[in-house]
Amino acid sequence: MSKIKVEKKDEMVLRVKEALVKDVGRAIARIDPKDMKLIGLESGDVIVIEGKRATPVKIMPCYPEDRDKGIIQIDGITRENAQAGIDEKVKVIKTSCRQASKIKLKPDTKSSSSFKADDAKYIGSLINGLPVTKGDKVRANLFGSRSIDYTVTGIHPEGVVLINTNTIFQLELAKQDGESKSKVSYEDIGGLGNQVQRIREMIELPLKYPEIFERLGIQPPKGVFLYGPPGTGKTLIVRAVAHETDAYFINISGPEIMGKFYGESEGRIRKIFEEAQQHAPAIIFIDEIDAIAPKREDMGGEKQVEKRVVAQLLSLMDGLESRGKVIVIGATNIPNSIDPALRRPGRFDREISISIPDKKGRLEILHIHTRGIPLAMDVEMDKLAEITHGFVGADLEALAREAAMTALRKVLPQIDFEMSEIPYELLMSLEVTMDNFLDAMKEVEPSAIREVFVEVPDVKWEDVGGLDEIKEALKETVEWPLKYADLFKKADTKPPKGIILHGKPGLGKTYLAKALASESGVNFISVKGPQILSRYIGESEKGVRELFRMAKQASPCILFLDEIDSLTPRRTSDGSGSGVIERVIGQFLTEMDGIEDLKGVIVLAATNRIDLIDPALLRSGRFDLIFELPLPDVKTREKIFEIHTKNKPLNKKVNLNKLAQKTEKLTGSDIEFICRKAAMLAIRSLIDKNRGKETEPSNEISVMEIHFDEAIDLVVKQNSTKK
Repeated sequence: MSKIKVEKKDEMVLRVKEALVKDVGRAIARIDPKDMKLIGLESGDVIVIEGKRATPVKIMPCYPEDRDKGIIQIDGITRENAQAGIDEKVKVIKTSCRQASKIKLKPDTKSSSSFKADDAKYIGSLINGLPVTKGDKVRANLFGSRSIDYTVTGIHPEGVVLINTNTIFQLELAKQDGESKSKVSYEDIGGLGNQVQRIREMIELPLKYPEIFERLGIQPPKGVFLYGPPGTGKTLIVRAVAHETDAYFINISGPEIMGKFYGESEGRIRKIFEEAQQHAPAIIFIDEIDAIAPKREDMGGEKQVEKRVVAQLLSLMDGLESRGKVIVIGATNIPNSIDPALRRPGRFDREISISIPDKKGRLEILHIHTRGIPLAMDVEMDKLAEITHGFVGADLEALAREAAMTALRKVLPQIDFEMSEIPYELLMSLEVTMDNFLDAMKEVEPSAIREVFVEVPDVKWEDVGGLDEIKEALKETVEWPLKYADLFKKADTKPPKGIILHGKPGLGKTYLAKALASESGVNFISVKGPQILSRYIGESEKGVRELFRMAKQASPCILFLDEIDSLTPRRTSDGSGSGVIERVIGQFLTEMDGIEDLKGVIVLAATNRIDLIDPALLRSGRFDLIFELPLPDVKTREKIFEIHTKNKPLNKKVNLNKLAQKTEKLTGSDIEFICRKAAMLAIRSLIDKNRGKETEPSNEISVMEIHFDEAIDLVVKQNSTKK
């Protein structure tokens, strides 16, 4: 992009762009290092940005990907201070500044009225280092995810000053008549860069530059339909657009439209559109649009009001009368329940999916919600973004809040609640560690799979004895596509879709699935056959569809089907089988390898009767890998004994190798039972020994070889009776 250079040596004109997420509230402007050299600037220097108003900021170099574009990256607060919008041109002027000795601050909202004058020192510490001038707005990011905007109503000395540790702060009373309106800018939205860009094209351009569309003879877009899971940021995007465009904004919720009198509901909608036309350019936002515009064919005869409301909305959005510069935005998390007449060009011109964020998006969102949190050195944001699969923006906000609460609980005993305030020193000593975040993860479940969320057991690979080849194959299938996604892309190959583990009962099929879920760190959905099957026609197939839809939504994900033979038994050639089961199998086949691609989902199944499973499921492209778990050999049995006796008080004479040789043809579950039973026998013998004595049984318990031999004899006897 071309830059307009100004004749003066210490000035230039650049185009405004959004700031980086981590720069918000820090009064930082980023420009090309070449431009910095042109006007003799170094990192950390103070400059003045002049739009319709002038405001000071600190200058920093932008990252390589943003260079040679003639842009300046500033956040929403700085844009508001300079009274300049995105893509507008501003003047950058080199300036000097003095240290601030005194500053007066006035909160923008009455929500901050709980702050007293004594809190000025704490607020001052949050905005330390910012360059300001009278009339500027500054943002204090509090401990947690909340922030408060203040207006600088007075400074000493006059001009551009730098807030420092010696600055004296004076807090004025909050406005009591003003609305507590939160201002959201584009930098407060993480992981939705593409969606925000598309919405800006559709909404900002027609509102700001309508003449472009008139000259080209193009009708500007009139409606945007946002859909996606709850908590992904649909409403947040609209709030940001409303704030950034300065358009007249009307928010509609379903219940406030519905009236009990005939024609009242339609009249209310007409009034809203008339109000928007009078204040054009305007945005009408209909949140949860499925509540007021559901499918008319699904409504019964008694729902006449709802039908009329839908009809009125259709005619207002694209009827005989033009609605002018009024843009309608609709949002819902169940798009298929909307009346299809609304979802056509002319009404909603563009449908934008707001999906669950990927790793990069989660990292951005975590940075946004931890702005005010004093993070310890051990907090690894990349690691947190990696292990929060399936978390939407709202979940990550809750995670940051819960981590802050966990840190706060540790200092609660030091707080005297009878005091009028919490000591400033205590607030400043708070720090959130990585352990606080990991503890918070136990409290916050991913919204995307809340209905089928499974608490993954803490089973590690080393807890599974033997089966090294199968463990390696499972690691390659699940972990490699996540860790080495670029290699898979370069090699133009896809990981297997499905894995079946089969073999005798007790060999560790389910235990392997637990270890895989725990070690891989991906989302884990466990499915039991009976919860899918229903007596109503079509409900069982719908259950399968919903299961796979949820798994795809929360990808990367492992879908574990235990005892799969009960869910997908072999179909009969004469058609005498159950119709429900046959339809469920058909649905499974199409979900696993149909027209729609099963991306990011691995189906892991376990069975001890592979001969009962329908052969169509066992072909390549569905279940690619089929592993038979063998009976454990001597070495493996010894390893299993080691695992299950790790924390048991074993007698020194107990020889695990000898025990392994005695347990030939026994499975892993048999050995686990032997270890448990041997410990029980040791407890029994100690209690019997101390019976009749007044003293308590000794704590010096010891599991001896005789106890293991007795347990082995019992298992061998039980197994022979089973046959």
